Amino acid sequence: MLELGSYATAFMLGLLGGAHCIGMCGGIMGALTFSIPARERIRRLLMVLHYNLGRIASYTLMGVAVGLLGSLAVGAQGSALRIIAGLLLIAMGLYLADWWRGLTYLERLGSLLWRYIQPLGKRFMPATTPLQALALGGLWGWLPCGLVYSALAYAAASGNALQAGVTMLAFGLGTLPAVFASGMVAERLQALIQKQRVRQFFALTIIAFGVWTIWGATSHSGHDHGGADAAPAGAEHHHHHHHH
Repeated sequence: MLELGSYATAFMLGLLGGAHCIGMCGGIMGALTFSIPARERIRRLLMVLHYNLGRIASYTLMGVAVGLLGSLAVGAQGSALRIIAGLLLIAMGLYLADWWRGLTYLERLGSLLWRYIQPLGKRFMPATTPLQALALGGLWGWLPCGLVYSALAYAAASGNALQAGVTMLAFGLGTLPAVFASGMVAERLQALIQKQRVRQFFALTIIAFGVWTIWGATSHSGHDHGGADAAPAGAEHHHHHHHH
């Protein structure tokens, strides 16, 4: 059973959070396109395309990896994984809205690994060929980012390597509009995201995903953990996750 709901969620996460990530990736994108003269439009586009292909490929690979790990933990731990994913989504929402920045601790953990990966990335800078851009994007996918971790936890919860890979692919595709929006559009987008109300709306949407994920995990595990009453009355009944 294809979990379209979870792919849509992952895509939305990328879409909503992607704008938040422009801040982090914007510099890289700038460096990528900066090294190519403006008149070589096609070449610029090729570079950006390859960079994003690399980035999304590394997300997908991570997804497959965590999906494999998740599949070892299905059963009793399966719902535990879902709960962790839900909590991470809630933390992501709080982080986007600037209500609580707990996710930064996770990013700090990630930066330990990043210390080893970053020097590799330097090798491909400045990227002048599409292949270099591909490699750079592949490495940059590992940039410590709470958003990616939230999506990964969400992907792992499917407990299926293929599904988790597709979930992360959907997430990566969701981040594309924000990354591709250059110049004027990016500025408009940033201005919009900067608006407290808009951010809070995004944040609440992601928090709702988190609550729904946790609710799904608790109500499906046969015995109720008391988490079900926390769900909004109209929580999607038709989106039941099918356990294999």
